[in-house]
Amino acid sequence: MNEINLLITSAGRRVELVQCFQEAKQELNLAGKIVAADASPIAPALFFADEKYQVCRIDNENYIGEIIQICRDNHIHGIIPTLDTELLKLAENKEKIEMESGAKVVISDAEVIKIFRNKYNTADFFLNNGFHAPKYYDLKNIPYETLRYPLFIKPLDGSSSVNTFKITNEEELRFFSNYVPNALVTDYVQGDEYTVDILCDFDGNCISIVPRKRLVVRAGEIQKGIVEKNRRIIEVTKKVLEILRPVGPITLQCLVNESGVYLIEINPRFGGGVPMSIKAGANSPKDIYRLFQGEKLDYEEEYLEGLIGIRFDQAIYVREGGELFHD
Repeated sequence: MNEINLLITSAGRRVELVQCFQEAKQELNLAGKIVAADASPIAPALFFADEKYQVCRIDNENYIGEIIQICRDNHIHGIIPTLDTELLKLAENKEKIEMESGAKVVISDAEVIKIFRNKYNTADFFLNNGFHAPKYYDLKNIPYETLRYPLFIKPLDGSSSVNTFKITNEEELRFFSNYVPNALVTDYVQGDEYTVDILCDFDGNCISIVPRKRLVVRAGEIQKGIVEKNRRIIEVTKKVLEILRPVGPITLQCLVNESGVYLIEINPRFGGGVPMSIKAGANSPKDIYRLFQGEKLDYEEEYLEGLIGIRFDQAIYVREGGELFHD
């Protein structure tokens, strides 16, 4: 198959990711186009795609229908989701989408998504399978008298570190327990923070695992990081994947200290900083194209260790009618 059309949903600010797919397509000398969709007509990544669409919000009952129509109109082969809140909806409608449009959603099964869209489920998965993970507490039965601070609080179904706080005393715990909606409280684990970029094939076989240390973080997204072949992280990640058998891009968050690798959460999608791994040589967009071409890809670690990624903001300018402005 020399022509492959891909749809990137909830494209938002994923300019680098769209560019990486464009570059991968060119390197493989493939025909086809990259289509991007978002609820906002001025989402930056839309302007770097070959075709762009404004769609309704994910919670709208017409969302899946609009995605199917875009796929039909553009002969889409694969859909690449990028936002936490769309994952379960797309996973539950995978068969419907493929049956009605022919497009394959590159996403794990709904049962896998359900584990990681709820932080209680995530913590239970880690702890029940023998992995290190922070202990969590039931907000209805908080043992205030025996707690040891600091603690950490976050929403059960949160994203991008919104409403996440370190808690240093009982007063803060009582306040943030009411302030953070649908909250989960855990022990606070001190350690080096890592994001692990993972890609699995359509049958759940792992293709690449790339740990990157988070040096500077802003609003939950990495701003400066370094790629490391951390063997402890890689081996723990392999064990997680053997149990889950996920599909497509996966992002694992963990903390590492002398006691071990503490798993915090998994997002079954591309992480915001995945271009660091791609530029290091773990080219997941190129591998996704190759999977759609029917290639069988083996696991490999042929990527550059020690590569530092330094991200920054850049503006694009759009005319009132939605046309990209060039001065």
